[in-house]
Amino acid sequence: MGRQWVPSMKVAEQSGCVVSASRAGQSDVGSWSCSGVILSRNPGLVLCHGGIFTPFLRTGSAALTQTGATFLPGDSCSDDLRLHVQWRSTAASPAGRAEQELPGLCTPQCASVGLEPGATGRARAQPLQPPRPAQLLLLISCPAFRSHFARLFGAEAAEQWHFVSSAPDDAVSEEEEEDQLRALGWFALLRVRSGAAAEERRGPAVAVAPLGTVAKGAPLLACGSPFGAFCPDIFLNTLSRGVLSNAAGPLLLTDARCLPGTEGGGVFAARPAGALVALVAAPLCWKAREWVGLTLLCAAAPLLQVARSALARLHPGSASLAQLLPPEVGSPWGPPLRDFGPPWAAAAVLVECGTVWGSGVAVAPRLVVTCRHVAPREATRVLVRSAIPKNVAIWGRVVFATQETSPYDIAVVSLEEDLDGVPTPVPTEHFHEGIVASNTRDNNTGATYPHLNFSIPVTVLQPALKQYSQTGDLGALRELDHATEPVRVVWRLQRPLPEVPRSKL
Repeated sequence: MGRQWVPSMKVAEQSGCVVSASRAGQSDVGSWSCSGVILSRNPGLVLCHGGIFTPFLRTGSAALTQTGATFLPGDSCSDDLRLHVQWRSTAASPAGRAEQELPGLCTPQCASVGLEPGATGRARAQPLQPPRPAQLLLLISCPAFRSHFARLFGAEAAEQWHFVSSAPDDAVSEEEEEDQLRALGWFALLRVRSGAAAEERRGPAVAVAPLGTVAKGAPLLACGSPFGAFCPDIFLNTLSRGVLSNAAGPLLLTDARCLPGTEGGGVFAARPAGALVALVAAPLCWKAREWVGLTLLCAAAPLLQVARSALARLHPGSASLAQLLPPEVGSPWGPPLRDFGPPWAAAAVLVECGTVWGSGVAVAPRLVVTCRHVAPREATRVLVRSAIPKNVAIWGRVVFATQETSPYDIAVVSLEEDLDGVPTPVPTEHFHEGIVASNTRDNNTGATYPHLNFSIPVTVLQPALKQYSQTGDLGALRELDHATEPVRVVWRLQRPLPEVPRSKL
């Protein structure tokens, strides 16, 4: 990961932890575990996923679907609930030490490795703290998250979507699946018992990004522990980088790759460094029995607002804990707010052509480039929407679209009005080869190749776009329909024939 991620990585790893639940008399680390975020160090406050608590609810998981329910007190769970939290020490590991004894459940061979997948620039992981007992203070949820989830993925769409921590074909009972689905938008606030974090500094471990301040396309860093409490020596605080793919209120989507057990893990922004944006609600999503490479998130700010309100309504001893929850970035008691979104995010627009829609790029105040398969017919009217700096919708007309036989899948839209306030990108004069994460299909064999696609260098388009912008002449754009044979061969995933075949007649 680049240098710009180093501060966020440090915050993510120092605030990451794993939470396990068990029944009295069982092992300290039970069958239920998830990831969590340390909100405060002394006293220790932890926010984690609520799904591991459904087996312990006195009235069953139906309590999570009560109308208007935003929180449940800690005594909503049975008395035999036992909780433990484990994290890595923030102190520097001893220099020159060949091996470290990493307390945990793993084998000596596993402990001797001590590496964190996804971390960079370290040969050794910091030592694990022993699992510390914790107390459940609250189960909390965000009503807006639940309403958006029901609107987007409920009703008829529910038959197409699958969000539990197992593949659709796995042997999971309907009751277990229903419990996980009910707990999808629920999280838990824990207090690590006295003395558990005595060596840590006092105060919040993280700051929180206010809802709506992170733009679509902004880079994100997810930190969670795959498989929960299983082998934390290896899996604790695994890092995955992605972007904010989309948002509906506090319901967020990211393409950062997460695995079962990372539920409750923190998702952090690159700017401001280490600001907590959200928690993982569902790491795996399937649609129509096919895996979708997106992770479902719940924004952190509204969850903590619910926690503050709930703590204030409980006994006075708990009310004082509300003041220890981390501040929102830009609040009177927090650090100043800075721009979250990358510059190129503002240039991305949505292009609607009848019932078909897709992405586009604003290359001039009244010029948008999109794909031919989004707007395939010239002279067709299309609607272009931009969310940054404000939601606008402007009509336009397709002035050029490549032919179906062209390898360049390009369409150009001329708008009726300027996209005010949208900074247009400066085309590069050079480009580096690499691979776009998507799918490529071989039309001859029918094979699909994951994580491979072709992208058109802007150096191919720029001269033609510049000529059209200045003169209105489409001639240079028309040349895109006459690509050379080597270009056509590559885009068809075919090898060129060694020689022209001769007739057998």
